[in-house]
Amino acid sequence: MTTSVAARAIGLTKAYGEGEARVLALDSVTVDLQAHQFTAIMGPSGSGKSTLMHCLAALDTPTSGRVFLGDSNLGRLNDKKLTQLRRDRVGFVFQSFNLVPTLTAQENILLPLAIAGRDPEPGWFDEVIDTVGLRSRLQHRPSELSGGQQQRVACARALVSRPEVIFADEPTGNLDSTSGSEILRFLRHSVDALGQTIVMVTHDPVAAGHTDRIVFLADGRVVDEMHEPTAERVLDRMRDLSTDPRALGSA
Repeated sequence: MTTSVAARAIGLTKAYGEGEARVLALDSVTVDLQAHQFTAIMGPSGSGKSTLMHCLAALDTPTSGRVFLGDSNLGRLNDKKLTQLRRDRVGFVFQSFNLVPTLTAQENILLPLAIAGRDPEPGWFDEVIDTVGLRSRLQHRPSELSGGQQQRVACARALVSRPEVIFADEPTGNLDSTSGSEILRFLRHSVDALGQTIVMVTHDPVAAGHTDRIVFLADGRVVDEMHEPTAERVLDRMRDLSTDPRALGSA
Protein backbone atom coordinates (compact mmCIF):
# COMPACT_ATOMS: atom_id res chain seq x y z
CA MET A 1 0.00 0.00 0.00
CA THR A 2 1.34 3.39 -0.96
CA THR A 3 1.64 6.19 1.58
CA SER A 4 1.21 8.95 -0.99
CA VAL A 5 -1.03 11.89 -0.16
CA ALA A 6 -4.33 11.97 -2.06
CA ALA A 7 -5.51 15.34 -0.72
CA ARG A 8 -3.90 17.98 1.44
CA ALA A 9 -4.91 21.18 3.21
CA ILE A 10 -2.27 23.68 4.33
CA GLY A 11 -3.23 26.57 6.61
CA LEU A 12 -6.81 26.32 5.42
CA THR A 13 -9.11 29.07 6.68
CA LYS A 14 -12.73 29.64 5.75
CA ALA A 15 -14.69 32.60 7.08
CA TYR A 16 -18.28 33.63 6.44
CA GLY A 17 -19.63 37.14 6.91
CA GLU A 18 -17.92 40.36 7.91
CA GLY A 19 -17.22 42.32 11.09
CA GLU A 20 -19.12 41.20 14.16
CA ALA A 21 -21.10 38.73 12.05
CA ARG A 22 -17.93 36.98 10.85
CA VAL A 23 -17.91 33.24 11.54
CA LEU A 24 -14.68 31.26 11.30
CA ALA A 25 -15.64 27.80 10.01
CA LEU A 26 -12.04 26.64 9.50
CA ASP A 27 -9.09 28.08 11.42
CA SER A 28 -5.69 27.35 9.82
CA VAL A 29 -6.32 23.65 9.23
CA THR A 30 -3.39 21.58 7.99
CA VAL A 31 -4.02 17.91 7.26
CA ASP A 32 -2.86 15.19 4.87
CA LEU A 33 -5.23 12.48 3.66
CA GLN A 34 -3.47 9.32 2.54
CA ALA A 35 -4.18 7.54 -0.74
CA HIS A 36 -5.84 4.11 -0.66
CA GLN A 37 -7.15 4.67 2.86
CA PHE A 38 -10.60 5.19 4.37
CA THR A 39 -10.55 8.39 6.44
CA ALA A 40 -13.36 9.82 8.57
CA ILE A 41 -13.76 13.47 9.52
CA MET A 42 -15.62 13.87 12.80
CA GLY A 43 -16.51 16.60 15.25
CA PRO A 44 -19.39 18.30 17.04
CA SER A 45 -22.01 20.23 15.09
CA GLY A 46 -20.42 23.41 13.77
CA SER A 47 -16.87 22.06 14.06
CA GLY A 48 -16.16 22.65 10.35
CA LYS A 49 -16.10 19.04 9.12
CA SER A 50 -18.44 19.55 6.14
CA THR A 51 -16.72 22.82 5.25
CA LEU A 52 -13.35 21.05 5.24
CA MET A 53 -14.67 18.32 2.97
CA HIS A 54 -16.26 20.84 0.60
CA CYS A 55 -12.98 22.77 0.32
CA LEU A 56 -10.98 19.57 -0.25
CA ALA A 57 -13.46 18.46 -2.93
CA ALA A 58 -13.38 21.81 -4.77
CA LEU A 59 -17.04 22.47 -3.90
CA ASP A 60 -16.15 25.56 -1.87
CA THR A 61 -13.33 28.11 -1.98
CA PRO A 62 -11.26 28.79 1.15
CA THR A 63 -10.70 32.30 2.43
CA SER A 64 -6.98 31.57 2.69
CA GLY A 65 -4.60 28.64 2.67
CA ARG A 66 -3.96 26.00 0.04
CA VAL A 67 -5.70 22.80 -1.04
CA PHE A 68 -4.09 20.08 -3.16
CA LEU A 69 -5.63 17.11 -4.89
CA GLY A 70 -2.61 14.98 -5.66
CA ASP A 71 -0.10 17.48 -7.03
CA SER A 72 -2.76 19.94 -8.23
CA ASN A 73 -3.05 23.21 -6.32
CA LEU A 74 -6.77 23.96 -6.51
CA GLY A 75 -6.19 27.66 -5.90
CA ARG A 76 -4.35 27.93 -9.22
CA LEU A 77 -7.13 26.37 -11.31
CA ASN A 78 -9.72 28.44 -13.14
CA ASP A 79 -13.42 27.58 -13.11
CA LYS A 80 -13.16 25.38 -16.21
CA LYS A 81 -10.25 23.39 -14.77
CA LEU A 82 -12.05 23.01 -11.42
CA THR A 83 -15.14 21.70 -13.20
CA GLN A 84 -12.99 19.16 -15.06
CA LEU A 85 -11.28 18.14 -11.82
CA ARG A 86 -14.61 17.55 -10.05
CA ARG A 87 -15.86 15.57 -13.05
CA ASP A 88 -12.79 13.46 -13.78
CA ARG A 89 -10.82 13.11 -10.55
CA VAL A 90 -13.35 13.27 -7.70
CA GLY A 91 -16.34 11.14 -6.80
CA PHE A 92 -19.19 12.15 -4.49
CA VAL A 93 -21.63 10.24 -2.31
CA PHE A 94 -24.26 12.33 -0.52
CA GLN A 95 -26.70 11.59 2.29
CA SER A 96 -29.65 12.29 -0.03
CA PHE A 97 -28.46 9.90 -2.82
CA ASN A 98 -28.91 12.60 -5.55
CA LEU A 99 -30.16 10.18 -8.19
CA VAL A 100 -32.08 11.29 -11.28
CA PRO A 101 -35.58 9.81 -10.80
CA THR A 102 -36.32 9.34 -14.51
CA LEU A 103 -33.15 7.33 -15.18
CA THR A 104 -32.56 3.66 -14.48
CA ALA A 105 -29.95 2.53 -11.98
CA GLN A 106 -27.53 1.79 -14.81
CA GLU A 107 -28.13 5.18 -16.43
CA ASN A 108 -27.58 6.92 -13.07
CA ILE A 109 -24.34 5.01 -12.54
CA LEU A 110 -23.04 5.93 -16.00
CA LEU A 111 -24.25 9.55 -15.93
CA PRO A 112 -20.88 11.17 -14.99
CA LEU A 113 -19.15 9.30 -17.82
CA ALA A 114 -21.94 10.24 -20.25
CA ILE A 115 -21.56 13.92 -19.33
CA ALA A 116 -17.80 13.64 -19.86
CA GLY A 117 -18.30 11.89 -23.21
CA ARG A 118 -16.47 8.78 -22.04
CA ASP A 119 -17.34 5.11 -22.28
CA PRO A 120 -17.06 2.88 -19.21
CA GLU A 121 -14.26 0.37 -19.00
CA PRO A 122 -16.21 -2.90 -19.42
CA GLY A 123 -14.18 -4.92 -16.94
CA TRP A 124 -14.23 -2.17 -14.33
CA PHE A 125 -17.95 -1.52 -14.78
CA ASP A 126 -18.69 -5.21 -14.23
CA GLU A 127 -16.47 -5.29 -11.14
CA VAL A 128 -18.21 -2.26 -9.64
CA ILE A 129 -21.70 -3.64 -10.39
CA ASP A 130 -20.87 -7.02 -8.87
CA THR A 131 -19.24 -5.37 -5.86
CA VAL A 132 -22.39 -3.39 -5.05
CA GLY A 133 -24.61 -6.37 -5.88
CA LEU A 134 -26.94 -4.50 -8.24
CA ARG A 135 -26.80 -6.53 -11.43
CA SER A 136 -30.41 -7.65 -11.12
CA ARG A 137 -31.60 -4.08 -10.44
CA LEU A 138 -29.86 -2.15 -13.20
CA GLN A 139 -33.04 -1.47 -15.17
CA HIS A 140 -35.02 -0.26 -12.14
CA ARG A 141 -35.62 3.43 -11.45
CA PRO A 142 -34.85 4.92 -8.01
CA SER A 143 -38.51 4.77 -6.95
CA GLU A 144 -38.35 1.00 -7.40
CA LEU A 145 -35.31 0.63 -5.16
CA SER A 146 -34.92 0.63 -1.38
CA GLY A 147 -32.92 3.38 0.32
CA GLY A 148 -29.94 1.07 0.69
CA GLN A 149 -30.09 0.09 -2.96
CA GLN A 150 -30.31 3.75 -4.01
CA GLN A 151 -27.22 4.54 -1.99
CA ARG A 152 -25.40 1.58 -3.55
CA VAL A 153 -26.27 3.07 -6.95
CA ALA A 154 -24.79 6.37 -5.76
CA CYS A 155 -21.64 4.57 -4.57
CA ALA A 156 -21.30 2.76 -7.90
CA ARG A 157 -21.75 6.07 -9.73
CA ALA A 158 -18.91 7.55 -7.68
CA LEU A 159 -16.64 4.57 -8.39
CA VAL A 160 -17.26 3.93 -12.07
CA SER A 161 -15.06 6.78 -13.33
CA ARG A 162 -12.16 5.61 -11.13
CA PRO A 163 -11.71 8.92 -9.31
CA GLU A 164 -8.62 9.68 -7.26
CA VAL A 165 -10.75 10.39 -4.17
CA ILE A 166 -14.36 9.74 -3.21
CA PHE A 167 -15.85 12.23 -0.76
CA ALA A 168 -18.82 10.87 1.18
CA ASP A 169 -20.99 13.26 3.22
CA GLU A 170 -22.95 11.29 5.87
CA PRO A 171 -23.55 8.45 3.37
CA THR A 172 -25.52 6.37 5.88
CA GLY A 173 -27.48 9.28 7.38
CA ASN A 174 -30.77 8.45 5.62
CA LEU A 175 -30.49 4.67 5.98
CA ASP A 176 -31.64 2.14 8.55
CA SER A 177 -28.92 0.30 10.46
CA THR A 178 -28.95 -2.76 8.18
CA SER A 179 -28.70 -0.75 4.96
CA GLY A 180 -26.12 1.53 6.55
CA SER A 181 -23.96 -1.46 7.46
CA GLU A 182 -24.16 -2.70 3.87
CA ILE A 183 -22.92 0.64 2.55
CA LEU A 184 -20.08 0.79 5.07
CA ARG A 185 -18.96 -2.74 4.19
CA PHE A 186 -19.03 -1.77 0.53
CA LEU A 187 -16.95 1.37 1.15
CA ARG A 188 -14.50 -0.68 3.20
CA HIS A 189 -14.26 -3.25 0.41
CA SER A 190 -13.74 -0.48 -2.15
CA VAL A 191 -10.60 0.57 -0.28
CA ASP A 192 -9.28 -2.90 0.52
CA ALA A 193 -10.02 -4.70 -2.76
CA LEU A 194 -10.33 -1.91 -5.34
CA GLY A 195 -7.66 0.47 -4.02
CA GLN A 196 -10.04 3.42 -3.67
CA THR A 197 -9.41 6.47 -1.48
CA ILE A 198 -12.44 7.55 0.58
CA VAL A 199 -12.93 10.56 2.83
CA MET A 200 -16.16 10.44 4.83
CA VAL A 201 -17.81 13.03 7.02
CA THR A 202 -19.84 11.34 9.74
CA HIS A 203 -21.13 11.83 13.27
CA ASP A 204 -21.71 8.10 13.78
CA PRO A 205 -19.10 6.19 15.85
CA VAL A 206 -20.19 2.90 14.28
CA ALA A 207 -19.61 4.26 10.78
CA ALA A 208 -16.25 5.73 11.82
CA GLY A 209 -15.26 2.33 13.22
CA HIS A 210 -15.03 1.01 9.64
CA THR A 211 -12.28 3.47 8.70
CA ASP A 212 -8.48 3.42 8.90
CA ARG A 213 -8.12 6.84 10.47
CA ILE A 214 -10.26 9.57 11.99
CA VAL A 215 -9.47 13.29 11.96
CA PHE A 216 -11.28 15.11 14.77
CA LEU A 217 -12.26 18.77 14.42
CA ALA A 218 -13.49 21.24 17.02
CA ASP A 219 -14.07 24.96 16.55
CA GLY A 220 -12.64 24.82 13.04
CA ARG A 221 -9.33 23.20 14.05
CA VAL A 222 -7.85 19.72 13.95
CA VAL A 223 -7.64 18.68 17.60
CA ASP A 224 -6.92 14.97 17.42
CA GLU A 225 -6.71 11.87 15.25
CA MET A 226 -7.16 8.15 15.75
CA HIS A 227 -5.79 5.20 13.82
CA GLU A 228 -7.47 1.78 13.57
CA PRO A 229 -10.57 3.05 15.38
CA THR A 230 -13.34 1.03 16.97
CA ALA A 231 -16.84 2.31 17.66
CA GLU A 232 -16.21 2.18 21.41
CA ARG A 233 -12.98 4.18 21.22
CA VAL A 234 -14.60 6.73 18.93
CA LEU A 235 -17.57 7.16 21.26
CA ASP A 236 -15.25 7.76 24.21
CA ARG A 237 -13.21 10.28 22.23
CA MET A 238 -16.33 12.14 21.06
CA ARG A 239 -17.50 12.41 24.67
CA ASP A 240 -14.16 13.96 25.60
CA LEU A 241 -14.38 16.25 22.59
CA SER A 242 -17.81 17.52 23.58
CA THR A 243 -16.62 18.44 27.06
CA ASP A 244 -13.11 19.85 26.56
CA PRO A 245 -11.41 19.68 23.14
CA ARG A 246 -8.18 21.06 24.63
CA ALA A 247 -7.80 17.97 26.78
CA LEU A 248 -7.41 15.69 23.76
CA GLY A 249 -4.11 14.33 22.64
CA SER A 250 -2.97 12.41 19.59
CA ALA A 251 -3.83 8.73 19.52
